[in-house]
Amino acid sequence: MQIKSSKQFFTAACLFVLSLSIVSCQKQSAVEEPADVSAVRGTPEDVEINAVNSSFSENWNSYANGSTYTTAQASADFGNISGWNESRSMISNGNLRVTLEPNALSSAGGIIGNIDVSDGSAYELDFDIRFHSAFDWSRGGKLGFGFSVGEGNTGGDPGWDGNGGSLRLMWYNNGSRVYFHPYLYYKDQPDDFGDNFGKSYPSTGSLNKGQTYHVHMYIKSNTGTSTNGRAQIIIDGTTLLDIPIRWTTNDAQRLIKKVTFHTFRGGSEAHWMSSTTGYIYYDNLVVNKIS
Repeated sequence: MQIKSSKQFFTAACLFVLSLSIVSCQKQSAVEEPADVSAVRGTPEDVEINAVNSSFSENWNSYANGSTYTTAQASADFGNISGWNESRSMISNGNLRVTLEPNALSSAGGIIGNIDVSDGSAYELDFDIRFHSAFDWSRGGKLGFGFSVGEGNTGGDPGWDGNGGSLRLMWYNNGSRVYFHPYLYYKDQPDDFGDNFGKSYPSTGSLNKGQTYHVHMYIKSNTGTSTNGRAQIIIDGTTLLDIPIRWTTNDAQRLIKKVTFHTFRGGSEAHWMSSTTGYIYYDNLVVNKIS
């Protein structure tokens, strides 16, 4: 009888320990599962900041007048963006207002933002732009939205190696009139800096302060070493540029990878500067991936 009681006690003890182990495992599993799911899915903030979109639009009407347009808001609206400067961006009556600082050029005086987009062979975009009624033209500068191909050459780095290029817009003051002109980096560009192809809008006369202009851009990648790409800029229904082009000669870098948002004075020399603060307004942005 003594032996039987000992065996019964041992068996009961083992069953008790086993049941505790099962309960413990179940509790541990219940605690760890949400953490694992969160790590995979990410928080809503992570999803917005790290988004890489193929199409998006924004008219800034939902933001409070006079409020700062923050980096977090730009990321939520556009997707993954670098180079945003929220101290120079504000909402003004349903427009995005960018400030150009006095006595400063390039990123020191404006914004050089780059938005990651889904790699594609053809994109288009539209936006409205307006210069403040007291804007100082100075010599000119880069402005608005555009596209970056492959390595996205800009800044005096010509696309001669066939690995990248960019399609952007400038305003320019030649001393007698002020106009938009194209500004392209690509495989066959003739000089170190962007090519304007001798084109201007308007073709005669000058841009007007306080007037809203509508800009449409279309870009298509070329294949291999062929000149079967495309660059198109249309302003207020008038074609500023529409040409076949060889952006790259390296198919590994042929795709459009970023939407640029570059708004600053310059050039790099002092005569591009202004001693006054300037404002440029944007509205009705639409970006679409075609292929």
